[in-house]
Amino acid sequence: MPVPGPGYSITVRVEAPPSASAAGDLTTAVGNVGGVLTAFDVVESHADAIVVDITANVSNADHVEDITKALDALPGVRVRKVSDRTFLMHLGGKISIAPKVQLKNRDDLSRAYTPGVARVCQAIAANPADARRLTIKRNTVAVVTDGSAVLGLGNIGPAAALPVMEGKAALFKKFADVDAWPVCLDTQDTEEIIRIVKALAPVYAGINLEDIAAPRCFEIEARLREQLDIPVFHDDQHGTAIVVLAALRNALRVVDKKIEDCKIVVSGAGAAGSAIIRLLLHKKPGDVIAADIDGIVHNGRSNLDDNLRWLAENTNRENLSGTLHDALVGADVFIGVSAPNLFGAEQVATMAKDPVVFALANPDPEIDPLEAQRHAAVVATGRSDYPNQINNVLAFPGVFRGLLDAQATEIDDEMLIAAANAIADVVDDRLNASFIVPSVFDSAVAPAVAEAIKAAVRRSTAQA
Repeated sequence: MPVPGPGYSITVRVEAPPSASAAGDLTTAVGNVGGVLTAFDVVESHADAIVVDITANVSNADHVEDITKALDALPGVRVRKVSDRTFLMHLGGKISIAPKVQLKNRDDLSRAYTPGVARVCQAIAANPADARRLTIKRNTVAVVTDGSAVLGLGNIGPAAALPVMEGKAALFKKFADVDAWPVCLDTQDTEEIIRIVKALAPVYAGINLEDIAAPRCFEIEARLREQLDIPVFHDDQHGTAIVVLAALRNALRVVDKKIEDCKIVVSGAGAAGSAIIRLLLHKKPGDVIAADIDGIVHNGRSNLDDNLRWLAENTNRENLSGTLHDALVGADVFIGVSAPNLFGAEQVATMAKDPVVFALANPDPEIDPLEAQRHAAVVATGRSDYPNQINNVLAFPGVFRGLLDAQATEIDDEMLIAAANAIADVVDDRLNASFIVPSVFDSAVAPAVAEAIKAAVRRSTAQA
């Protein structure tokens, strides 16, 4: 279901005749082949020709070729160059470091570096806790990946994962003023990843695990949490779960249902799906049915790993078996974090009255949102071109801002639930079927989440 969007935006530089109809001819040619024009700029003008930059959103590489051919086919028009605007944004990377102190003269250098820095080193050696006060540690997070489960691209390795980790670091800075740095590891060995992250930990006040494939991600996170004195947070699991829980709380308000009465179907039993289910269970739903590529997860299945076995033991009270389509019958809520195009409107019609459908597979969801809307009361996706975008950026910047400010040493489910409630509360009286979560650009979100996390840390500390 690819549609033109800003994630695939091009600028085509063309040379055209200087006629009165040139602009109309060029824009019509782009529109006729489905391009979405976003800018038209004359960059050169001569007596016999004009040079124009046409910027458009497209669907894919084939669509680029269609637009190029359509422009080239116009009389007197020549395509000079096609630039991919996404690649242009990534040239040289998306983040950098900058000194926070001025280094204008010898005195500045003597305090920032040798000999003055030696006294600071000695102070930290005498009292290691001072590292938070006297270094970047207090505001710095490592974004750690092995490149084994990057977006929907799969196991593409650490170098290819770097653009995503850079983007993550940029989002940390933009939304919560957290200094984050990509750490892309050239190993997919569980023991080695744990050893490396432990060795790196002195620099950081938090670890954000990212795009590590299940089931290894579960063990890596669990063991690092045991062995480190800083919070370890796998965003693919818990960031997704936080935003889904926030969105579901508000969606159920729209349809006037209580979660305790709801049958919830979750498609996808990997990192995100399992974390969503574990957080949902704190809210005591009527029932949760998990499904994966082999169908409904139940105690009678023979191919259960540790994670699936836990899901079988803690969900699906009636021990149903069958397909995802079978699970949907009578369900109040569908949450998908799995694969595209798994069902259609006819399956939504078998769900309970006023169903809620969260089809979050990206870029192509489990069901076309327009199909889902034929029967569902509330529909959400992971996409930015439909209402109700379930996006982790609503969670992780504020979560880490709160953890860092509270000097937290760990993170627990109560903190995750507090973050979800804070996101849901930001919507407040603006709630409707097309607005169950705030915009990712809502400046109130990260501070609200951070405050909720800090309060939860204080409660946890008081109970310890």
